[in-house]
Amino acid sequence: MQEAAIKQEIRALLRERNGVLLAHNYMRDEVQEIADITGDSLGLSIEAARTAASVIVFCGVHFMAESASILAPDKTVILPRLDAGCPMADMISVEGLLAMKERYPGAPVVTYVNSSAAVKAASDICCTSANAVRVVNSLPESELIFTPDKNLGSYVARFTGKTIHLWEGYCPTHERLRVDDVTRLKQAHPDALFICHPECNPAVVALADHVCSTSGMYDFCRQSTAQRFIIGTEAGILYRLKRENPAKEFILASPALICPNMKLTSLEDIREALTTMAPVVKVPEEIRVRAKRALDRMLAIPRD
Repeated sequence: MQEAAIKQEIRALLRERNGVLLAHNYMRDEVQEIADITGDSLGLSIEAARTAASVIVFCGVHFMAESASILAPDKTVILPRLDAGCPMADMISVEGLLAMKERYPGAPVVTYVNSSAAVKAASDICCTSANAVRVVNSLPESELIFTPDKNLGSYVARFTGKTIHLWEGYCPTHERLRVDDVTRLKQAHPDALFICHPECNPAVVALADHVCSTSGMYDFCRQSTAQRFIIGTEAGILYRLKRENPAKEFILASPALICPNMKLTSLEDIREALTTMAPVVKVPEEIRVRAKRALDRMLAIPRD
């Protein structure tokens, strides 16, 4: 069946189910194109809680669908590919986190939203890549535990005098971007600005003209007078960057910046999920309440 026909089927099924289709910034182009809302993981979950739709089809990875379930427990959350996981989120367990808390008694746990609901529930407060510095500096304690991304934690450490104990997790996709990749492109395109995600290795981050979240990249590139950018994050972001800035050039910093989990979800998967109303992601209530507390504490911090 042609792509256009599948898209029409999906839109019809969404109307029939009173559903909303959410797509992360790293999804395939054709999935982003048909989505009602695109964005980063937490932003999408917040939109999910606000929507009047009763069914949320979350095109992303498992922890993102969990976040939607945490914030919108009265809605049906469908993840078209249940096998779409996050290696970084899988690098930390509740048992491991509890053991780390025993090593540093009294140190609050700041957990990146790229984590399971169970790990969020065992944490004191959550953060995103955009607000991690603000979250850490909002805490009264001078010592804290940061999970699961050591690269984001290392970036945050540059902007605080606090002692940060890092969990040794990382994003395999961002970790694949090497210094040599960036320096080669910067030499080939001296007029280009290099912007990267703080999930990248600290040595790569040190080369950046600007470091920010995916949502921050859209804003920065739209507002910048530069005409060429080297992009240091997952390739899916190029779809919207090019659409919003047709006169500007965007160069992916490395062909290795492709997350296989983010690319699993196809239009056919979405159609099947809406047809069968499965797979459903539902966070158990005892975990949901504690995980929501960590998210609510983050959301209560005033913006700059």
